[in-house]
Amino acid sequence: MDSKIEIVRDGAIARVTLNAPETRNALTREVVEPLCAFLAGANADDSLSCIVLTGAGKGFCSGGNIKDMRDGTDPMFAGTPHEMQEGYRNGIQMVPKLFSRLDVPVIAAVNGPAIGAGCDLACMCDIRIASTEAAFAESFMRVGLVSGDGGAWLLPRAVGVPRALEMALTCRTLNAEEALGWGLVTQVVEPDALLDRAMEMADEIAQFPPRSVRLNKRLILRSAEMTLEGSLELSAAFQAIVQNTADQKEAVLALLEKRAPEFIGK
Repeated sequence: MDSKIEIVRDGAIARVTLNAPETRNALTREVVEPLCAFLAGANADDSLSCIVLTGAGKGFCSGGNIKDMRDGTDPMFAGTPHEMQEGYRNGIQMVPKLFSRLDVPVIAAVNGPAIGAGCDLACMCDIRIASTEAAFAESFMRVGLVSGDGGAWLLPRAVGVPRALEMALTCRTLNAEEALGWGLVTQVVEPDALLDRAMEMADEIAQFPPRSVRLNKRLILRSAEMTLEGSLELSAAFQAIVQNTADQKEAVLALLEKRAPEFIGK
């Protein structure tokens, strides 16, 4: 069976493509399990500086598979309430948990509709770039559901509580320009420029010391949940760590000597 996740390495960058265009990259077990396997090992790969996540075909991700809901072929959609709860906990909810533990930055290259859990998946990424053909909808109520994959936590942090409520309670679909205006994405580009722009940004990130990149991301995300005092303590600890790396010393020397730095990841 063909893999439903395609991973291509380009130096320090991994391009991860949801590869189930026949379902517009629905988050079935065949997609979720290999995605989780990749995410679980990403932090341990010291050579990895950035991830670009996109979808094959015309869609980024259509969320849950409607046929699985109808047929009860996924543990999330069948069994007793307890069994279904465990199906969520051990299935789709592993995705946001793994993203939340990921120190490697992730850029979502949203090539088409990101619907329901697909919208939430985009929100799990650190930076979102949209094609002009992208669309975003927190449309769980169209199938009588609530977000079971972290959207209630993720979406308000991306667009604010009132706008998150509007999206969730009306099932409104945002086009790419609206998503840009709402702060859901940072850039909108033409479809044929999307992957190039995402890879270009990933390369910009990968030019810096990998340990510093990861600690910068961790500091910003953790600080959002801390007091100022707590953030200052954490930043002091992280500064002490990076200032004991060869790469930080090389960065200073390269600036003083007006040359390109040569980082070794240590």
